[in-house]
Parts: sequence; structure tokens; C-alpha cells
Amino acid sequence: MILLNDYLKNRFGCKVYKIALNAGFTCPNRDGKIDTRGCIFCSEGGSGEFAGDVKQSINEQINEGKKKLVSKITDGKFIAYFQAYTNTYGDRETLRRLYTEAIRHPDIVALSVATRPDCLQPFVLDILEEYNSIKPVWVEFGLQTIHPDTADYIRRGYSLDVYDRAVSELKKRGIEVITHVILGLPGENEKEMKETVRYVCDSGVNGIKLQLLHVLKGTDLEKEYLEGKIKVLSEDEYIHILKECVSIIPDNVVIHRLTGDGDKKILVAPLWSGDKKHVWNRIQKEVLYYLGNIS
Repeated sequence: MILLNDYLKNRFGCKVYKIALNAGFTCPNRDGKIDTRGCIFCSEGGSGEFAGDVKQSINEQINEGKKKLVSKITDGKFIAYFQAYTNTYGDRETLRRLYTEAIRHPDIVALSVATRPDCLQPFVLDILEEYNSIKPVWVEFGLQTIHPDTADYIRRGYSLDVYDRAVSELKKRGIEVITHVILGLPGENEKEMKETVRYVCDSGVNGIKLQLLHVLKGTDLEKEYLEGKIKVLSEDEYIHILKECVSIIPDNVVIHRLTGDGDKKILVAPLWSGDKKHVWNRIQKEVLYYLGNIS
């Protein structure tokens, strides 16, 4: 089992933190190309509640992010994480301008670009490959599940074969891929969640993020939750499922995330996830210790 912090330290020789950026993109699942409602769980912030201020330049957001991390890092570097919305959903000139601003920052060691597998036009792949020759570029996909009924329910907007082709194209160009999986999606059982994790690990990705399903204010998922149509995982259920999923992740796939802490200002459920320190302590004791990652 390889966790992100250890991987980054071994790779770059120092402590490395991500700085979440908001580049002002939108999403085809919001602008009408696919849908206007977005994914059922996605907030108005486009999964970028902790990202920088879109009114600032990328360089300014990076510097502000560094200031916030000054108490945690004294001699380290940073990853420019284009997090909010779909960060390849733009024209050639816009992508070049934004990526260039980030990659030129002297404290940035890599770019991480969160996007959709259906938003990788040939010119986007060319740009990503070009910048990957300057500094490492990671592409992050929000796959969430491999099961078509669930994908339809969450309004993902693309089929599994689109994801497969996107991973293949990126790997051909030497670009690293990280895939997001949500545990606890309505209607899915433990077996189905493990099937998704196993599929992702077999798809050729470099990393995986395991995310607890959060119900956030203002989402369609909130409406279903308040109407009693769906349930969220209890803390004990999540720890158990997480342990089962982590146990099947091979050593060649870096684990980038083991949970997630939704913005407390808009978190509806599960409220237990808001106690980040407590949850992390349980993960260390009952998942990592159990599986032999920590002595």
C-alpha cells in the first residue's frame, strides 16, 4: 500500500502539498451541452469549495495557498491543483495561459488537472503532453462508479467506455491518471463498491481517491435525502467498507485519498464526517494499522 504523502516525499525529496485552484471553468453537465443540473451531488462550487478565489490570477491563488500552509510546511514544494469544475473544458489559448502561469511558478513541482474523460479533445491531449515534458502533469477523473444504473442516477453524463478510452489515450502520452471513486452511492452495496475499486486499479491508472459520499446543501441529492429516499453510510459502515476496498488496491496504485471532509458550512450529511481528526484517527487505527501500512 502506497499513500500519497510517502509517495510525494520519495518522488520529490521533500514535503509536497496541493494548492487547490479555481480557474473559472464551467462544465458540460451544467452549461447545457449534456445537462444543466450538474451531477446530483455536486454543489454550486463545482467540487471546489476549498479552491482559491476565482477573482484572483492563478499566480495570486498559488501565493495565497502558500500563505495558508505556512504553519505546515517550512521547506517544501507544491502541486497546482486545478480543482473546481472541468479544467480542460476551454479553448486552446485559455488552457495554455492558465497552465503556463501555474507551471512557471518556481515552487510548483507538478500540475494536477481535474476534468471529465469526455472533455479531452485532441488539442487538449497535445497541450497536456507538452506541459508534461516540462513538469509532471496528472489528470484526475471523477468516475465515481462503474455501474451504469448508478452512473445514470448521479447524472454523470458519460459511459464507462469513454473513461476507458481517455485513460488509454493519456497513458499512451505518458500522462499520469488519478481516478475518484465515491463510496456509499445510493443503491450500491459493498460488493459493487469493491468492483469499482478493482476495475479502476486494473484500468492502468497511477492513483485512486476514495471519497465518502457527502450530502451538500443546494444539491438535488439533498432533496432526496431530506425526503427520506436515500441513506448515507454510518461511520462504522464506512470504516468497514474502506478497509475492504483498500485491501484490494495493488502497490502500483497510489492512494491519494481515504475519505473527504465536505465544507461544514454546507454539509448536510453525514455529520460525523465533519470531525476530521476523529475520522482520520479511526482510519489509521482500523484500516492502515490493520492492513500493516503503519507499525
